[in-house]
Amino acid sequence: MKKYFQFEELGTNYRREIIGGLTTFLAMAYILVVNPITLTLQDIPDLPEHLRMDYGAVFAATALSAALGCIIMGLVGRYPLALAPGLGLNAFFAYGVVLGTGAPWQHALATVFVSSMIFLLLTLTGLREKLINAIPIELKHAVGAGIGLFITFVGLQSSGIIVNNEATLVGIGDLTQPNTLLSIFGIIVTVILMTRGVKGGVFFGMIITIIVGMIFGLIETPTKIVDKVPSLEPTFGAVFTAFGDPSFYTTAMIGIILTFLFVDFFDNAGTLVAVANQAGFVKDNKLPRAGKALLSDSIASVAGSILGTSTVTSYVESSTGVAAGARTGFASLVTAACFLLSLFFFPLLQVVTSYVTAPALIIVGVLMVSSLGDINWRDFAVAVPAFLTMTLMPLTYSIATGIAVGFIFYPITMIVTGRRKEINPIMYIFFIIFVLYFIFK
Repeated sequence: MKKYFQFEELGTNYRREIIGGLTTFLAMAYILVVNPITLTLQDIPDLPEHLRMDYGAVFAATALSAALGCIIMGLVGRYPLALAPGLGLNAFFAYGVVLGTGAPWQHALATVFVSSMIFLLLTLTGLREKLINAIPIELKHAVGAGIGLFITFVGLQSSGIIVNNEATLVGIGDLTQPNTLLSIFGIIVTVILMTRGVKGGVFFGMIITIIVGMIFGLIETPTKIVDKVPSLEPTFGAVFTAFGDPSFYTTAMIGIILTFLFVDFFDNAGTLVAVANQAGFVKDNKLPRAGKALLSDSIASVAGSILGTSTVTSYVESSTGVAAGARTGFASLVTAACFLLSLFFFPLLQVVTSYVTAPALIIVGVLMVSSLGDINWRDFAVAVPAFLTMTLMPLTYSIATGIAVGFIFYPITMIVTGRRKEINPIMYIFFIIFVLYFIFK
């Protein structure tokens, strides 16, 4: 096991990998609650039954698809990268496709299946790996830093430290609110642990925050530990019923498939590059085993649509596990085991609230922006696209949009400075795609 995962070469051990895997799971466990709520459109009253998915089945599909994705990533990709149904993509599935077009949820699953199959074919041909390796190293560093800023903003927002402000868009929240104070406490504890060099400081910070939250009644103590596993029957294989329905074959569905394809590719590529950069895997602007890592998420996404959930993708919360010491795919296997156990211990997941995960996201953001030091800011032609990539991710609340703007400006600044030879031809293709994306968005 140690030899397969290269523990000695990567300077890791079982303890670090287990803590890293557990940390990643705790940081992303919220998806087990959020995804079923989102896909079943719980906040929409009086919804026709044919549009509403079964809550229990979606929960089971979420846990199983995440576990499967993590297992494949761990064994095949051998990266400490966890997968699960993606946020944003699940909202588009529910509100953009089902609620927006009135299409049955089976049709929405079918669009996910088709887009995932296209991804799988692109991966098997090696095209996805070539596309990622064509991205300039400066933009890869900018993507990593941008995602760091993005998840920091998400953490500040979910903790209540940053709130909506009608005059300035955002502003400081009410820092006297008990739950916000709990997050602030978590930030302070995690900072102290990390500053003192405690291995797994992010993980232990979350555990301490949970305990303190229970003591002060801010986190409800679970009344039940084990519950029965919900049935997958309502959603399993339902994706294939859409292909026998003539109403599925419309231009609208084609547009939806392309949207899933576009957003997932760049969100996933950005996350993969960012986490790999943080762990020190990127060498000479190449990502080792990138093809296997991309194959892992492609297979997981196809399987997820069959089980009954939206697109499965790499999670940026994996960076919390890397910060806790994870360096190999063994950590992903630990995360997978946690997702499988969650099928039985769902009541215990109630303690992992957004106020608990917020400190971890904020601290990890600090670690991820360190890649800014590898960008030559004195080179204006490089600085402009890197800066736009980095800043627009949190400002537009979209990883893909930040990447799109940066990729549009990179060829422009390089051409006008007479450095056309430094541009990989694939970057011109990205330029055209992104321009068309904004035109027809």
